[in-house]
Amino acid sequence: MSDWGPVFVSVVLFILLTPGLLIQIPGKSKMVEFGNFQTSGVSILVHSIIYFALVCIFLLAIGIHMYTGS
Repeated sequence: MSDWGPVFVSVVLFILLTPGLLIQIPGKSKMVEFGNFQTSGVSILVHSIIYFALVCIFLLAIGIHMYTGS
């Protein structure tokens, strides 16, 4: 059996936390901007830290597992 939990969680969080796609923290003119399709170095750093924290919580603390196959 293959454990697809880590792959699924990582891909979904990567899509949701891509800076500028849905949300950008910090934004160019405001603290939080939505859907501006722009990014900065600080925004990439903040989103990377949030991504790392959420991946650790979901995979290590909660332990999400998804098994496929027989």
